[in-house]
Amino acid sequence: MNISGVPFSTTDWGGIEPVEVRRGSGATFERTVERGNIRLRIIEYHPGFESGHWCERGHVAFVLTGSLTVELKDGRTFTLMSGMSFQVANGDGWHRVTSQEGASIFVVD
Repeated sequence: MNISGVPFSTTDWGGIEPVEVRRGSGATFERTVERGNIRLRIIEYHPGFESGHWCERGHVAFVLTGSLTVELKDGRTFTLMSGMSFQVANGDGWHRVTSQEGASIFVVD
């Protein structure tokens, strides 16, 4: 990840209104901040969430609460609990997520 055009700044996540996004078999609430060439998000997955698409975009994702299962297009799956993360480069690991109990994650991409 090459971060450019991002001067030092702070983010008060409590001041950013969550936006409901319907996708797959459920919905998420997302708070998003864009700075320079990066996007920062806090995503809250409702219990029973299943992504409706494969994602090829690179991310660094950290699970804040709950648990999240990441499925790769090659069939591998990884369950991430609170305190765990996954990292993937653009185009190097098509993935989709599910969350049976719900989860909240912090994402940089």
